[in-house]
Amino acid sequence: MFGGSFNPIHFGHLLVADDIAETLALDRVLFVPAATPPHKPAAELAPAAHRFEMARLAIAEHPRFEVSDVELRRQGPSYTVDTLEALRGRGDLHLIIGSETFLDLLSWREPRRVAALARLVVVPRTGIAFAPESPAAKKVLSELGLGPFRLSADGGRGGGISGPPLKESTDPVLVAAASLPISGSDLRKRAREGRSLAYRMPAAVAAYIREHGLYRPSA
Repeated sequence: MFGGSFNPIHFGHLLVADDIAETLALDRVLFVPAATPPHKPAAELAPAAHRFEMARLAIAEHPRFEVSDVELRRQGPSYTVDTLEALRGRGDLHLIIGSETFLDLLSWREPRRVAALARLVVVPRTGIAFAPESPAAKKVLSELGLGPFRLSADGGRGGGISGPPLKESTDPVLVAAASLPISGSDLRKRAREGRSLAYRMPAAVAAYIREHGLYRPSA
């Protein structure tokens, strides 16, 4: 499960998801646009239905990508624990999150339940140092009842995970997945100013933004 506001979805999201799918040999990556993210101001968000449609367009040609409207069909804030509960029948779940989000995980609703429902796959953000042995990281792991991180064998470039097979443990995984320096806030600013979105997102997503006037002052 790869959740987020996807406001808008871009090549950075898609590259990370593809790299993790390959490294962990995942059957599927499920993109879950949040209807009402608890930690983000609603004023900054495009309507949930538009963000879902942009995600659907973006992943359409990838054989292992899928998009879910599970959070759009639910009332109230989009809590990850509720989404994972709803997806329990989908198989062995992995939750893809950034390293900054991981360090903030204890502020989430029922964080221990989140960690029990899905293996945490943590991706360090480009340009921001993340030390898995730091006191802050160890505190989160301890509070969640988790062991130390398993590391990708070659920095997350398709080489798998070191140690015994993942199915034999519940350890969280740290994957230095490939990433691109693309910012959602920059894309929204570009769209608002009528500037180019080319080479930053799939062409179908850029066309959708233009067609519906998303992120423009009147949107």
